[in-house]
Amino acid sequence: MFRRLIAVFAAWTTLTGAAHAACQLHLIADFKVTLQGSSPLIDAKINGENVKMIADSGAFYSSLSQGAVTQFKLQQEAGNVFMYTIGIGGTQSISTTKVKSFTIADQTLSNQVFLVTDNEVGAGVAGLMGENILGLVDAYYDLPDGAIKMLRPVGCGDRPFVLWDASRPFSTIPLAPHEGSFRAIQVDAFVNGKRIRAELDTGASASMLSADAARRAGLNIDDPTATNGGVHRGIGRRMVATSIVPVESFKIGDEEVKHTRLRVASFSLPGVDMLLGEDFFLSHRVYVANSQRQIYVTYTGGPVFDLSVAPRSPATQTALSPPKLDGPAPDVKRNDGSFAPTDADGFSRRGMAYASRRQFALAIADLTRSTELAPKEARYLTERATVYWASGQPQLAKPDLDKSLQLDPGDTQALVTRAALRIGSGDKPGGLADLGAADKALPKEADIRFEMAGLYSGADSGAGAVAQLSLWIKAHPDDNRLAETLNARCWDRALFDIDAEQAVADCDAALRHNHKMAAYLDSRGLAHLRLGQNDQAIEDYDAALALEPRIAWSLYGRGLAKLRKAQTADGKADLAAATALAPRLPDYAKAHGFSP
Repeated sequence: MFRRLIAVFAAWTTLTGAAHAACQLHLIADFKVTLQGSSPLIDAKINGENVKMIADSGAFYSSLSQGAVTQFKLQQEAGNVFMYTIGIGGTQSISTTKVKSFTIADQTLSNQVFLVTDNEVGAGVAGLMGENILGLVDAYYDLPDGAIKMLRPVGCGDRPFVLWDASRPFSTIPLAPHEGSFRAIQVDAFVNGKRIRAELDTGASASMLSADAARRAGLNIDDPTATNGGVHRGIGRRMVATSIVPVESFKIGDEEVKHTRLRVASFSLPGVDMLLGEDFFLSHRVYVANSQRQIYVTYTGGPVFDLSVAPRSPATQTALSPPKLDGPAPDVKRNDGSFAPTDADGFSRRGMAYASRRQFALAIADLTRSTELAPKEARYLTERATVYWASGQPQLAKPDLDKSLQLDPGDTQALVTRAALRIGSGDKPGGLADLGAADKALPKEADIRFEMAGLYSGADSGAGAVAQLSLWIKAHPDDNRLAETLNARCWDRALFDIDAEQAVADCDAALRHNHKMAAYLDSRGLAHLRLGQNDQAIEDYDAALALEPRIAWSLYGRGLAKLRKAQTADGKADLAAATALAPRLPDYAKAHGFSP
């Protein structure tokens, strides 16, 4: 496969420009990257059909999701029983599939082999493009400008590769050795002065340090100022809970962040202590010189680590101190630090990169320029709408979505986004109409049905929610969100009185995955309450509240069950405590048939 790719890419090699004939950089592939949330997406085609792939420098080999394999009716073959992949969620056995025609960067490759992963990697995303493609030659990661370039140096020796303003400080960092053909972008870094091994991983939504490495660096995971960092997912069956903890120093190359915080998670990856994720790439430009076994890194500004789950304070996160220049600049053509956009697509990609960094004013300015340069392109209007909404301006988002759907009525992402806006503003019939149109246009295996189910539920269409969840569960039997989805179907069935006995079965299945999830116990408590099984409901609610004492629904449901058992004082106390936490809950519960 490597030889075939190199031969194909060599056929479309062009010279990027060189001031000195002795050092030339040949452009092997120029991937246009659009940041969607925390994912760098590249356009591709599977057997002629358009798809999105995540550019994942942390994946040793390219892969497709199980849903994509089913959707495109690809043949799946079992892998070697002794081979497996490993990610933050644990290990996963390997199976493979072959794509007859796979197109990237306007080049079509025949009979390409992909690994098959159980987990979806994002709504509308078919899979991951890994290091078997990205690591073939040198790679320049310029996510702030929405670009990844594969380059082949000729006659450059050990000169530093600096494709940004020569006056901008940069670090030169040796790449760690790798075994066999499986490349990885791994380097040494330092946390509180302790050496760690970090992997540069564009597929990781946020940088995170392993709990073991954190302890070795003297970090106190139980620090009273530590905060909940949310749940993250990747390869493997487990969802990984994270914490954000204080750290005195993080250093890579000549750059250092002082008095900051790091996201810490319990994961185990062979030889890797930390993942430097998309947040790191958005605040840096990175040239991976596989030809020299080094990387060149320059800081471009903004927060280095995405700590958005916790309040961000200037006092707790400082900018990187300027690194020192390391050696002479190469005698090759450079730009002034960024690739200034010249067309609508360039402005769009840079705008979405700004949006990923929550620089909404700059994002909107770039996306507005895209709509001016290409007024008939629906995608740019949809992108600007999502940024308007994220920046707290939903009143500006809807006109863009309306116009986008006039241009492209079948854009399912725009339909689902407008449905969310309509439902959130009280227009439930309009939202349901958009969801219905999206439902008809989408393949049954589409991952976005997971999101649509929540919107149906929010529009009080329990049947619609259950239908979407059922389609998703059937297409994703091994996804690491399966338990979460079973719990959601349990909840919707109980809330909307759609086969409460089956709701209990759904929650039982979810709890077999994780018997200490308060949300799953809370849902099963509601199902038992719907069935009039008051003792079982109280038992589940007690267990849920022992784990999370402030779940309003658990308090309210337990109060109702106690009242039914004539435990009047305790029941009223629970109802009062629930109402104090969620004043609108009694009316909402009554509307769904749960009242004293």
